[in-house]
Amino acid sequence: MAASEPRVRERPLSPHLQVYRWQVQMASSILHRITGTILAVGALAFVYGLLALAGGPQRWAAFADCLEGPLGKVLLLGFSWALAYHLINGVRHLLQDGGLGFSVPDFVRSSWISIIGSIVLTAVGWGIVLSHWGQA
Repeated sequence: MAASEPRVRERPLSPHLQVYRWQVQMASSILHRITGTILAVGALAFVYGLLALAGGPQRWAAFADCLEGPLGKVLLLGFSWALAYHLINGVRHLLQDGGLGFSVPDFVRSSWISIIGSIVLTAVGWGIVLSHWGQA
């Protein structure tokens, strides 16, 4: 090799997701990002509902009809689960920012707590709503 030629260093390529084995920590991170996006879109829908409410009884009735259908209930259920998951996982991140839960077993445990806790919190919330008002 001549002295004037630059040396090219072979660098390793970052492995693709197919190389990694799925773990709960990966799912927890991905779910946190997805639920944040769902909450942003849901906030826009909430603002649209407020505008419909301000627009008068006809506009509000049309908006309420959309939410009372099967698709509307699925969207409400999904939004409430996203809210519960993002809340619980956000508290988990706050605790980690404070220096707690960095060992691998703690990290795995807190990931499962976020996932299972959000399902339980959503079920309890919907159970309270349905038992008191009979519908969502």
